[in-house]
Amino acid sequence: MKNFILFAVVIVIAGGAGFGLQRYLQHDEHQLSAEVPKASKINVIGTTLPAFKLTDTEGNTVDTDKLKGKVLLVNFWATWCPPCKKEMPGFIELQDQYAQQGFQIVGIALDDEDSVRDFADTLGVNYPVMAAEYDGIALSREYGNHIGALPYSVFVDRRGTIIATKAGELTKSQVEKAIQPLLSAQ
Repeated sequence: MKNFILFAVVIVIAGGAGFGLQRYLQHDEHQLSAEVPKASKINVIGTTLPAFKLTDTEGNTVDTDKLKGKVLLVNFWATWCPPCKKEMPGFIELQDQYAQQGFQIVGIALDDEDSVRDFADTLGVNYPVMAAEYDGIALSREYGNHIGALPYSVFVDRRGTIIATKAGELTKSQVEKAIQPLLSAQ
């Protein structure tokens, strides 16, 4: 019970932070940042993506070893997060558009598996989504999300190096600007 209350408090705080940050960001097309946000403790830009091994809603194991050689967008999100929901239709289009060139989106939800599966099925998500619950919070921190923002996205090149992070909602055009040079680099 104590862990559930702690999880609920963390989720409420993260949701509030994500919502506030989203409201700020929606009025300005902020660029992806290769700089350390003031709240960050560690700059992850230029580091190798932290390893993970999770099971997606289809029952497949998704781990960093299987993703080597791809341009990645690792997106931390939740079913109760309005900006997370808003960016996902664009992600679905981008996955279709750029998959043949080696682009892969990976969604890591800070939610329970049933909620994530129902949401992904309803929306028609065409990339792996995992329900990471508590482990997702710690993993997002390893990826540089020290303020607990949602959505939080990380761009990774084909070598497995983190090249940019973004706290808050991403537009389709922002993702395309970030991945096109990475897709053309071999």
